[in-house]
Amino acid sequence: MSSQTTPHTTAQTPAQSAPQAVYTHGHHESVLRSHRRRTAENSAGYLLPRLRAGLSVLDVGCGPGTLTADLASLVAPGPVTGLDAAAGVLDTARAEAAARGLDNLRFVTGDVSALDFPDASFDVVHAHQVLQHLADPVAALRELRRVCRPGGTVAVRDADYAAMHWYPASSGMDHWQRLYRRVARAAGGEPDAGRRLAAWARAAGFREITATASVWCFATPEDRAWWSALWADRTVDSDYARLAVAGGHATPGELSAVAESWRVWGSDPDAWFAVPHGEVLCAP
Repeated sequence: MSSQTTPHTTAQTPAQSAPQAVYTHGHHESVLRSHRRRTAENSAGYLLPRLRAGLSVLDVGCGPGTLTADLASLVAPGPVTGLDAAAGVLDTARAEAAARGLDNLRFVTGDVSALDFPDASFDVVHAHQVLQHLADPVAALRELRRVCRPGGTVAVRDADYAAMHWYPASSGMDHWQRLYRRVARAAGGEPDAGRRLAAWARAAGFREITATASVWCFATPEDRAWWSALWADRTVDSDYARLAVAGGHATPGELSAVAESWRVWGSDPDAWFAVPHGEVLCAP
């Protein structure tokens, strides 16, 4: 799922103005490499018991569509809409749907803070790795709530960067974690969104909230190689890298050193990495 959705900012005086959030990662190949690996099983397991044939689903921040296509398969013949702010990535999503022969799935561009759907349009409204990139996640949750039908489900999942852990210890990886969180916050987002989801949902007006957590773990040789390579590439080539340099957070040389730390970690046969996620299931 690519979480790239146009951010929402509330009306404020210039003195109070919050920074406009931007999608920290962008759409470099190393980013889409990660998004294409997301499935309903590894990224929406907390939602699966609530899905059944015939339900209508909105997937916000759908990115290249692999997770969205899984949801469409699970609720078919129910209609599924994948929404993303980036029109270009939706070509990949449409190709994914066509390759799977899914005729209950469509993709549209849109803004999570101003969804172009009537009230109570969907049975399930889903957003994976979206809220962490928004300047006003509570406003976005209000929009998700608005387009969800009574008796339906709003499902949100986000990573928590401060809670990520790895072995063996690495000062270069420590630097990556501090740097990423600094760049993401300077871009207007909240990299430690996972722990905040339940609080944000309450602030958005939800009263029935089920909060859980789950973890991606990269510990096999194949998983370590994949995870370390994509982050090494992302550290020097993605929009995140450009934001880090442009914002004065790191030099190109520092980013190259961090990328090398990722490669060294990934080559260690004892390496292990955990990515905790917060999750909420909310009733509108």
